[in-house]
Amino acid sequence: MAVVSNRRSVMTLFSQATCPDSHRIRLVLAEKGITYETVEADPDNPPEDLLDLNPYSSVPTLVDRELVLYDGRVIMEYLDERFPHPPLMPVDPVSRARFRLILYRLERDWYSLVGDLARRSDRQASKARKLLRERILSGAEVFAARPYFMSDDFSLVDASIAPVLWRLPHWGIELPGQARAIEDYARRMFERDSFRASLTDAELEMRA
Repeated sequence: MAVVSNRRSVMTLFSQATCPDSHRIRLVLAEKGITYETVEADPDNPPEDLLDLNPYSSVPTLVDRELVLYDGRVIMEYLDERFPHPPLMPVDPVSRARFRLILYRLERDWYSLVGDLARRSDRQASKARKLLRERILSGAEVFAARPYFMSDDFSLVDASIAPVLWRLPHWGIELPGQARAIEDYARRMFERDSFRASLTDAELEMRA
């Protein structure tokens, strides 16, 4: 595995053009201004390099010299520590632990539904749409409290939330009028230069 990764002199991200988990890594990379190469990976026909590097052949997979990472949260935290400016996690241990817990909940409550949402016409997708909508709306008051999610500064939590909110129309999910705070939050995220830079052509078409 190290032999394959050592061939890459520039940080490389194996990504998928419409995958929200890949999108949040691209967003963190853009926020940090990190130079990297992207390798598009079809999950049904992964490139040979990815098969060699990652036992699950999953995306996102990040290669940084000898290091290979293939879990979204692990990749984001690694990038934040490897490139500390701007910081995307709180400095103090208590706040940091709270943000990690939010990331864990996003993984369990939001990202776990992504696979079912891709099946846009069947019963499973309909159930996933309903669940995700309810879970997003349950946090409406938190979105209204501060400019970013539970923070005055952009964080890894926002980097995880924004790709999901971007995809809501594509998944056939509409938020009610009383979700104005969530819509305002989403607009602020989508207007960031880093967010625009993180979008693939396929993701741009989701809101064309």
